[in-house]
This record gives sequence, structure tokens and C-alpha cells, in this order.
Amino acid sequence: MSASIFREYDIRGIFEKELNENIVKKIGYYLAKALIKKLPDAQFIAVGYDARLHSPTLKNWLTSGINKAGLEVLDMGLVPTPANYFANFTDFNGLKSDGSVMITGSHNPPEYNGFKITLDKNPFFGEEIYSLGREILADNSTIEDNEITINIDSKNRYIDFIVNHFSHLKLENKKFVFDCGNGVAGVVLREILDRLNIKYKILFEEPDGNFPNHHPDPSDEHTLEDIKKELATGKYDFGFAYDGDADRIALLSPKYNFKGDILAIFFSKFIKNPTVIGEVKCSQVMYDTINSYGKAIMYKTGHSNLKVKIKETKADFAAEVSGHLFFNDRYFGYDDAIYATFRALELIDQNFDFDKEYESLPQVYSTPEINITVTEDTKFKIIEDLKNALINPPADFPKIKDIITVDGIRVIFENGWGLVRASNTTPKLVTRFEADTQENAKIYENVLIKLFEQLKGK
Repeated sequence: MSASIFREYDIRGIFEKELNENIVKKIGYYLAKALIKKLPDAQFIAVGYDARLHSPTLKNWLTSGINKAGLEVLDMGLVPTPANYFANFTDFNGLKSDGSVMITGSHNPPEYNGFKITLDKNPFFGEEIYSLGREILADNSTIEDNEITINIDSKNRYIDFIVNHFSHLKLENKKFVFDCGNGVAGVVLREILDRLNIKYKILFEEPDGNFPNHHPDPSDEHTLEDIKKELATGKYDFGFAYDGDADRIALLSPKYNFKGDILAIFFSKFIKNPTVIGEVKCSQVMYDTINSYGKAIMYKTGHSNLKVKIKETKADFAAEVSGHLFFNDRYFGYDDAIYATFRALELIDQNFDFDKEYESLPQVYSTPEINITVTEDTKFKIIEDLKNALINPPADFPKIKDIITVDGIRVIFENGWGLVRASNTTPKLVTRFEADTQENAKIYENVLIKLFEQLKGK
């Protein structure tokens, strides 16, 4: 087994090749032990899974490990990741989960699967995951089958919560299109829309782990072609698209695709004295705009990092450019694309003009994420080398106003910024550039990439 399945934010790998029966049973066992260590009186771990073909099998293996450790499994079946998180804050007829595991490959290809973990309402990530991996790798024992679970209805509890929370919506004159991408958004979306009397068309609603229509990653423009075609017909006011486990959203008008950092601005306008956390890849426009009427905090990329930071700062909201949106205002502070959908519909109900508001923001030019393949062993060293090199940059380097090192290096230039950070989940450096003109964005990209190439060659 490879230690590489134990990632910064979750556990993820290829079914059977990396996530085999022996390993997954031990993941269940050692997770349960970790929970008991945190909460000696712990009794239950809630487990749900996404639409991938192998998710039920993984659930059975995981259950055997949890049972072996002396805890019981509250089985929620096929649910979106947000309904899994929701189980941590819900009483199921006297049964309360002390932690949860969502079995999901998120937006990865169909052969992948994995586990997103919450223990005692907090994300289980970073060193905790790496330590778990070391324990598992050192254990040569086997765990017998014990697939006994207690069924709970987290799906309908979640649906009821959303419906009750947004029962005030009056959107009879609007029509919307939704792309579930054959992921688990389709398990809950139709019933919520019907009960709220919202007019809709749903694309690729049926959960299918083969993802026959397109890859379920709404942060990739190529996956939005179907929903853009629908919006181009003029029949729909807005479109919403989801990833495989429905914790990531894309929101589109017929004219624009509003990224997570832009949505953060829009939502923050409806929160009194907002405190908003953005990841290091967010536009400077977001930070500057929100700081003019509230407080914006820059922090590390990653859904686990942002959930922890929300709790620490008591922030109202957090956002990733990729569409992970975390509402702590009127909600529980985790990333939920379904809930975010209805918060957006709430703004539409209040006649918020998304296009006009977007056009009124300072215009900047941003590159997409540019990934540079390196090795797992060198990626963090390269970042350190870059930091050192930027103390005395080359003579022809554009003027540097500031260097932010909260996650990698974000270099603030006179007319924009450039980011180089090490991916926590793959052997890659992730770069992004933004400036007042396309030309300046390209200049910043060229000088930082050139410096990186020089350092790599040493």
C-alpha cells in the first residue's frame, strides 16, 4: 500500500488498487480509535456515500473496522456530502453522531474514491491523517467482516431543513437550470425545488458513478458546456452546476460564470459587518471590496483549513475560487453547494442584479490555474527557494510591494499579483496571476515562471 492515499484534506485513492479491503477496514478501525481518544464516551460514526459504483463496498469494509473498534455505524446511504456533514448537527430520534465519514471521490475520475472525515464536529486532516496512515501501515493484522449498521434518514432531514429555511422564497416568475453531473446532488434537489414551487430543468439528475455525460467538476469550464447551451436559449434566468458530491458549485447567468471569490462579495453584501475568509487564490478585488465595509482574511487553500479558520475567527463566510462556499451566517460553517444554491436564489428573490454588480467591480485579468509538475520530494523545497530568491530578486524584476506567505508565495506587484503554491494533494506547483491588464498579468506570469525554472535547474 502506498502512503500517498493519506492526503492533507482527506484519504483518496484508486478502488482496490490502493483502497482495498484490508486497508479500508483498518481505516475504519483506526478512525474509530482516534474518535474515542478525542471523545471517550463516543458511540456512533455516521457514514454516507456518493454515486460511485464501489462506494457501497467501501461502506461495508469501513463499517467492519468501525465495529471492530467498538463503535456503531449510523448508515445514511446515498447522500450528498453536505447531508453527511449535516448529520453531525442533527439528532436522529435520540441517536447523535460523534463523527462522520463521507465516502466520495469528489470531482476525481470514476476509478477514484476516498473519505472526507469529521470527528467531534471538526475536520480530521493534516497531521492527523498522516499519523493515521503511519498506524495503518505498521499494522499487519486482519479484521473480520461485520457489516451491521443502524439506518438513519439524513437525506430527508436535510431536505426538510433546506425547505423550512427557504420557505419564504417567491420565485414564480423565474426559471432555472441545474446540472447535477450524475452526482449526488440529484438525490435531494428535485424534491426541494418542488416543495419551494421553483420552476426548473435538471440535467443529468440520475446518480451514475460512470459519469456518462461529463466529468463532475464545475470549476472546469469544459464541464459547463451543457448548462451554457441551456442558458443560451433564453429560457432560464440562471444556471447551477455541482461536482460529484455536491460540495462545490458553479453559478452562471446567461452572460457570466461567477467564481467563488466573486460570489463571496455578493453574499457578504447581505451580512451585517461581515468577516469573510478567502483562500490565497482569491482575487484582490474580493479582499479590497469586502474590506471597504467588513473584514476579509486571507488563508490557506483547502476545505478543511477554511472550516477550522471559520471556527477560530467566528467568520460569517468563507470561499474558494473553485466553488467551495462555507456559510457560518445562519448555517453550520461547512461547504455546501445545495445550501449555497438557495442562498443565491434568495438574492435573486431580493432583485439583486448579479450581472450589474459584477460589471461594477474593478476589472482585472486573471489567468486560470496553471499547474507545473514537480516531484513530491521537491515541491515544498522549491517554494522555500523561491522565497529566498525574492528577497533579492533579479534586476529586471517588476517592483514588489509585498510578499504574503500564508500558503506558498503570493507576490504583490504594483498592478497585480502572482501566486506559486505547492499542492497539498498532488506533486504539482499551482500558479495563478492577476493584474489590471492582460499584458501585466502575462508579465508577472513570465517573470515568476522564469525564476522558478532557474531555481529548478540548480
